[in-house]
Amino acid sequence: MPDPMRPYGGENGADRVKRRRAALVDAALDIMGSPDGGAISVRGVCRQAGLTARYFYESFTDVDDLVGTTYDVVVLDIAESAQAAVAAGGSSPKDQIRSAVGAIVRRIDSDRRRGRILFSQTLLSGKLASKRMDAAMMFAALTIQTSGTHFEGAAVQGAAHFYVGGLGQVLSAWIDGRIDCSDEELIDLCVTMMYGAVVELLPQNVTGVE
Repeated sequence: MPDPMRPYGGENGADRVKRRRAALVDAALDIMGSPDGGAISVRGVCRQAGLTARYFYESFTDVDDLVGTTYDVVVLDIAESAQAAVAAGGSSPKDQIRSAVGAIVRRIDSDRRRGRILFSQTLLSGKLASKRMDAAMMFAALTIQTSGTHFEGAAVQGAAHFYVGGLGQVLSAWIDGRIDCSDEELIDLCVTMMYGAVVELLPQNVTGVE
């Protein structure tokens, strides 16, 4: 029996598997991230990727496995973009909020498929609901980490979840066309709302929070 991992056409077996896996994930992004949030199936995703079912099962056990992997890829991409923006931005709460929100909004605006998978309410499968809960906890933790010493105790926990939940709802409405504005207008709106909560939570003796 031929070795499926042997080099072929200048590409080794491991690289072929990686390429096919990436093609299936991108096909899942196309299907789930479409405006109507199309249903996903092994046959449909293989047709979209130009592969046979044999290659689907080489990388995934079932459709839920592919959906979960695709969601994880999107979340990691968004989280890394936000972290990099915060690290490169200013140190004040407002600067950090603008850096993180700007990175998230611009990333999903550049690829609306990612935004729909993360936030759109038209995609409400059990697998995605579970993944979204996990992602919300992760983004809340990232918010806590970037808040430094600005907040303490319950304030930082509550603020983090408030930001993540509220931002997700606003982005969902924007992606679905229920909020009509440009990406820069959306960033300004979100920063204004989120920073207002920061001002209320900061200790009264803290100055220079801009």
